[in-house]
Amino acid sequence: MIVHIIFDGRVQGVGFRYSVMQKALEYGINGWVRNNDDGTVEMEGEGTEEQVKMFVESLRTWPNRFIKVTNKKITYLEVEKGYKKFSIVG
Repeated sequence: MIVHIIFDGRVQGVGFRYSVMQKALEYGINGWVRNNDDGTVEMEGEGTEEQVKMFVESLRTWPNRFIKVTNKKITYLEVEKGYKKFSIVG
């Protein structure tokens, strides 16, 4: 299962992509996270349905007080892309 999320808020320049990667690794999610030019952060992660659901649930809290997510657009896809690791790509 794939989850694609676009995060809005104070998510650039505050260690957000690293925090997403740490959570992805904790839940066994492979994929990527990147900054977008419009100030959002976008990520795509792949795992089992249970892994993906637990990962998404974990995105309610952040270890860094500077991170402030004001909105997230979440899309689930029933496909496999075969990601082998989780990377910060931009």
